[in-house]
Amino acid sequence: MASAHKDVINALLDKYGQTYCDELHIPIADNTPSPLFRWLCASILFSARIGAAQAVEAAAALSNAGWTTPEKLRDATWEERVDVLNKNGYARYDESTSRMLGETAEHLIETYDGDLRNLREEAGQDPARMRTALKTFKGLGDVGVDIFFREVQTAWDELYPFADKKSLDAARELGLPHTAHGLAKHIGKPDYPRLVTSLVRASLDKSIKEIRRAG
Repeated sequence: MASAHKDVINALLDKYGQTYCDELHIPIADNTPSPLFRWLCASILFSARIGAAQAVEAAAALSNAGWTTPEKLRDATWEERVDVLNKNGYARYDESTSRMLGETAEHLIETYDGDLRNLREEAGQDPARMRTALKTFKGLGDVGVDIFFREVQTAWDELYPFADKKSLDAARELGLPHTAHGLAKHIGKPDYPRLVTSLVRASLDKSIKEIRRAG
């Protein structure tokens, strides 16, 4: 069984072995304010009812516009944010998302001095308390926090191993262990976030059957 799991995991990583942070050139492992903020914004974008490719496009556009810190995003006008989102995959939600992102930046500055590491410390590195604190950001519910946790666990060890419902449902369909700790037994810690993200990508791409055959 372990060999079968390995084959499926290798097939997943061969096809989808890139985290969203990697795709967006966000060095999340650095655990510094700008990458953490960029991934927070991306998590908000990903959690909307919109395709993952469109969310990636919009998140990349925010960085390309130079809004890589909460201060820079806050200082951009609502109209400027709307324009960037509208032109980069977020036309349906551009106005409300522009407002949410501005409020997120403001809240992060006012409450945590612009640094999500302060949120982590104030929560005592407790995942439940961190989740509660993160949900005070506009547009970030449990789904968005799950997205954020999936890849920030690279830097925040107390979250490891984390897997959300979407990734665990995909694991179940592939005959893999469908708990976070069960999955972690079959891959090294540095590659674990890649595996969890690969499961999500396979689910979104509706390629579970293809991966099962490849494995």
